[in-house]
Amino acid sequence: MKIKAILTGATGMVGEGVLHECLNDPDVEQVLSISRKPYGLSHPKLREIIHSDFHDLSAIQDQLTGYNACFFCLGVSSVGMKEPEYRRLTFDLTMHFAQTVLSRNPDLTFCYVSGTGTDGTGKGKLMWARVKGQTENALLQLPFQKAYMFRPGFMHPTKGLKNTLSAYTYISWLYPVMRRLFPKYVSTLREMGLSMINAVRHGYPKRVLEVPDIVALANAKGSA
Repeated sequence: MKIKAILTGATGMVGEGVLHECLNDPDVEQVLSISRKPYGLSHPKLREIIHSDFHDLSAIQDQLTGYNACFFCLGVSSVGMKEPEYRRLTFDLTMHFAQTVLSRNPDLTFCYVSGTGTDGTGKGKLMWARVKGQTENALLQLPFQKAYMFRPGFMHPTKGLKNTLSAYTYISWLYPVMRRLFPKYVSTLREMGLSMINAVRHGYPKRVLEVPDIVALANAKGSA
Protein backbone atom coordinates (compact mmCIF):
# COMPACT_ATOMS: atom_id res chain seq x y z
CA MET A 1 0.00 0.00 0.00
CA LYS A 2 1.35 3.40 -0.97
CA ILE A 3 0.67 6.12 1.56
CA LYS A 4 0.00 9.74 0.69
CA ALA A 5 -0.15 11.63 3.95
CA ILE A 6 -1.08 15.04 5.25
CA LEU A 7 0.98 15.91 8.32
CA THR A 8 0.68 18.72 10.84
CA GLY A 9 3.14 19.74 13.51
CA ALA A 10 6.42 19.13 11.65
CA THR A 11 8.06 21.95 13.58
CA GLY A 12 7.33 20.19 16.89
CA MET A 13 9.06 17.16 18.37
CA VAL A 14 6.41 14.55 17.61
CA GLY A 15 5.54 15.85 14.17
CA GLU A 16 9.19 16.02 13.19
CA GLY A 17 9.72 12.46 14.38
CA VAL A 18 6.74 11.20 12.39
CA LEU A 19 7.87 13.14 9.32
CA HIS A 20 11.36 11.63 9.63
CA GLU A 21 9.95 8.09 9.58
CA CYS A 22 7.63 8.93 6.67
CA LEU A 23 10.48 10.22 4.53
CA ASN A 24 12.49 7.07 5.24
CA ASP A 25 9.66 4.58 4.67
CA PRO A 26 9.40 3.13 1.15
CA ASP A 27 5.62 2.78 1.42
CA VAL A 28 5.13 6.51 2.04
CA GLU A 29 4.95 8.10 -1.40
CA GLN A 30 4.10 11.71 -0.53
CA VAL A 31 3.92 13.93 2.54
CA LEU A 32 2.09 17.25 2.56
CA SER A 33 3.26 19.20 5.61
CA ILE A 34 0.98 21.99 6.76
CA SER A 35 2.43 24.33 9.35
CA ARG A 36 2.67 27.95 10.39
CA LYS A 37 6.37 28.22 9.59
CA PRO A 38 8.73 26.35 7.26
CA TYR A 39 10.33 23.15 8.52
CA GLY A 40 13.44 23.84 6.47
CA LEU A 41 14.01 20.60 4.58
CA SER A 42 14.05 19.84 0.87
CA HIS A 43 13.07 16.25 0.03
CA PRO A 44 11.50 14.72 -3.09
CA LYS A 45 8.62 13.26 -1.07
CA LEU A 46 7.88 16.44 0.86
CA ARG A 47 5.69 19.40 -0.04
CA GLU A 48 4.97 22.21 2.39
CA ILE A 49 2.08 24.59 2.78
CA ILE A 50 2.66 27.49 5.16
CA HIS A 51 -0.67 28.55 6.63
CA SER A 52 -1.17 30.75 9.66
CA ASP A 53 -4.81 30.15 10.64
CA PHE A 54 -5.83 26.51 11.17
CA HIS A 55 -9.32 27.66 12.13
CA ASP A 56 -9.87 28.81 8.55
CA LEU A 57 -8.59 26.46 5.85
CA SER A 58 -10.61 27.95 2.98
CA ALA A 59 -7.51 29.32 1.24
CA ILE A 60 -5.81 25.91 1.06
CA GLN A 61 -8.67 23.40 1.15
CA ASP A 62 -8.48 22.68 -2.59
CA GLN A 63 -4.91 21.42 -2.08
CA LEU A 64 -5.97 18.82 0.48
CA THR A 65 -7.42 16.29 -1.98
CA GLY A 66 -5.87 12.97 -2.98
CA TYR A 67 -4.55 11.68 0.35
CA ASN A 68 -5.24 8.48 2.26
CA ALA A 69 -3.70 9.38 5.63
CA CYS A 70 -3.52 12.29 8.03
CA PHE A 71 -0.99 12.39 10.86
CA PHE A 72 -2.26 15.13 13.14
CA CYS A 73 0.66 15.97 15.44
CA LEU A 74 -0.21 19.59 16.16
CA GLY A 75 -0.81 20.52 19.78
CA VAL A 76 -0.34 23.15 22.46
CA SER A 77 0.55 23.01 26.13
CA SER A 78 -2.24 23.79 28.57
CA VAL A 79 0.17 25.44 31.02
CA GLY A 80 -1.13 28.88 31.97
CA MET A 81 -4.15 28.57 29.69
CA LYS A 82 -7.83 28.85 30.61
CA GLU A 83 -10.17 26.14 29.38
CA PRO A 84 -12.02 28.17 26.69
CA GLU A 85 -8.77 29.07 24.94
CA TYR A 86 -7.30 25.59 25.32
CA ARG A 87 -10.50 24.11 23.95
CA ARG A 88 -10.41 26.50 20.99
CA LEU A 89 -6.82 25.51 20.15
CA THR A 90 -7.35 21.81 20.79
CA PHE A 91 -10.93 20.66 20.22
CA ASP A 92 -12.19 23.33 17.80
CA LEU A 93 -9.04 23.52 15.69
CA THR A 94 -8.63 19.76 15.43
CA MET A 95 -12.25 19.13 14.51
CA HIS A 96 -12.24 21.82 11.84
CA PHE A 97 -9.11 20.36 10.29
CA ALA A 98 -10.42 16.79 10.49
CA GLN A 99 -13.78 17.65 8.94
CA THR A 100 -12.08 19.59 6.15
CA VAL A 101 -9.71 16.78 5.13
CA LEU A 102 -12.48 14.18 5.48
CA SER A 103 -14.75 16.10 3.12
CA ARG A 104 -12.07 15.79 0.42
CA ASN A 105 -10.72 12.33 1.25
CA PRO A 106 -13.51 9.93 2.29
CA ASP A 107 -11.11 6.95 2.43
CA LEU A 108 -8.75 8.68 4.86
CA THR A 109 -7.13 7.12 7.92
CA PHE A 110 -6.84 9.80 10.62
CA CYS A 111 -4.16 9.48 13.32
CA TYR A 112 -4.39 11.91 16.22
CA VAL A 113 -1.66 12.50 18.80
CA SER A 114 -3.22 12.87 22.22
CA GLY A 115 -1.25 11.86 25.31
CA THR A 116 -1.02 9.41 28.16
CA GLY A 117 -3.42 10.41 30.91
CA THR A 118 -6.10 11.60 28.51
CA ASP A 119 -9.55 11.24 30.05
CA GLY A 120 -11.61 9.07 27.73
CA THR A 121 -14.83 9.95 29.57
CA GLY A 122 -14.36 13.62 28.72
CA LYS A 123 -15.78 14.48 32.13
CA GLY A 124 -12.84 14.40 34.54
CA LYS A 125 -11.50 17.21 36.71
CA LEU A 126 -8.15 17.66 34.94
CA MET A 127 -8.81 20.26 32.26
CA TRP A 128 -6.33 19.24 29.55
CA ALA A 129 -7.15 15.55 29.93
CA ARG A 130 -10.89 16.25 29.72
CA VAL A 131 -10.59 18.39 26.58
CA LYS A 132 -8.25 15.89 24.91
CA GLY A 133 -10.72 13.11 25.73
CA GLN A 134 -13.59 15.08 24.24
CA THR A 135 -11.49 15.65 21.12
CA GLU A 136 -10.70 11.94 20.79
CA ASN A 137 -14.35 10.99 21.21
CA ALA A 138 -15.53 13.51 18.63
CA LEU A 139 -12.92 12.35 16.10
CA LEU A 140 -14.00 8.73 16.57
CA GLN A 141 -17.55 9.74 15.63
CA LEU A 142 -16.49 11.06 12.23
CA PRO A 143 -16.90 8.66 9.28
CA PHE A 144 -13.24 8.14 8.49
CA GLN A 145 -12.26 4.85 6.93
CA LYS A 146 -10.20 4.37 10.10
CA ALA A 147 -9.30 6.65 13.00
CA TYR A 148 -6.77 6.07 15.76
CA MET A 149 -6.02 8.05 18.88
CA PHE A 150 -2.38 7.82 20.02
CA ARG A 151 -1.49 8.43 23.66
CA PRO A 152 2.31 8.59 23.93
CA GLY A 153 4.16 9.10 27.20
CA PHE A 154 7.90 9.67 27.43
CA MET A 155 9.49 9.32 23.98
CA HIS A 156 13.23 8.76 23.63
CA PRO A 157 14.34 11.27 20.96
CA THR A 158 15.53 10.33 17.50
CA LYS A 159 19.16 11.30 17.09
CA GLY A 160 19.85 14.20 14.76
CA LEU A 161 16.41 15.84 14.81
CA LYS A 162 16.28 19.54 15.64
CA ASN A 163 12.99 20.00 17.49
CA THR A 164 13.62 17.75 20.48
CA LEU A 165 12.24 19.34 23.64
CA SER A 166 15.01 20.42 25.98
CA ALA A 167 13.67 18.34 28.87
CA TYR A 168 14.07 15.20 26.77
CA THR A 169 17.65 16.16 25.94
CA TYR A 170 18.60 16.40 29.60
CA ILE A 171 17.01 13.14 30.78
CA SER A 172 17.30 10.93 27.69
CA TRP A 173 20.30 9.17 29.27
CA LEU A 174 17.79 7.61 31.70
CA TYR A 175 15.86 5.99 28.86
CA PRO A 176 17.17 2.39 29.25
CA VAL A 177 16.27 2.36 32.94
CA MET A 178 12.89 4.04 32.40
CA ARG A 179 12.00 1.57 29.66
CA ARG A 180 12.64 -1.35 31.99
CA LEU A 181 10.90 0.15 35.01
CA PHE A 182 7.98 1.89 33.30
CA PRO A 183 7.25 0.04 30.02
CA LYS A 184 3.64 1.27 30.04
CA TYR A 185 4.79 4.87 29.72
CA VAL A 186 8.02 4.83 27.72
CA SER A 187 8.68 4.40 24.00
CA THR A 188 10.92 5.91 21.37
CA LEU A 189 9.98 8.69 19.00
CA ARG A 190 10.84 6.30 16.17
CA GLU A 191 8.25 3.82 17.48
CA MET A 192 5.72 6.63 17.57
CA GLY A 193 6.31 7.43 13.90
CA LEU A 194 6.34 3.81 12.78
CA SER A 195 3.15 3.02 14.69
CA MET A 196 1.28 5.81 12.91
CA ILE A 197 2.50 4.61 9.52
CA ASN A 198 1.56 1.03 10.41
CA ALA A 199 -1.90 2.13 11.51
CA VAL A 200 -2.48 3.11 7.88
CA ARG A 201 -0.58 0.18 6.43
CA HIS A 202 -1.86 -2.65 8.65
CA GLY A 203 -4.62 -1.32 10.89
CA TYR A 204 -4.95 -2.13 14.60
CA PRO A 205 -7.73 -3.74 16.68
CA LYS A 206 -7.93 -0.83 19.13
CA ARG A 207 -8.91 2.71 18.24
CA VAL A 208 -7.26 4.27 21.29
CA LEU A 209 -3.61 3.31 21.62
CA GLU A 210 -1.68 3.54 24.86
CA VAL A 211 2.12 3.22 24.94
CA PRO A 212 2.22 -0.63 24.86
CA ASP A 213 -0.07 -0.52 21.81
CA ILE A 214 2.18 2.06 20.13
CA VAL A 215 5.20 -0.18 20.65
CA ALA A 216 3.35 -3.26 19.41
CA LEU A 217 2.04 -1.51 16.32
CA ALA A 218 5.47 -0.06 15.54
CA ASN A 219 6.72 -3.65 15.24
CA ALA A 220 3.70 -5.00 13.35
CA LYS A 221 4.44 -6.97 10.19
CA GLY A 222 1.02 -8.30 9.19
CA SER A 223 -2.44 -6.79 8.95
CA ALA A 224 -4.86 -6.52 11.85
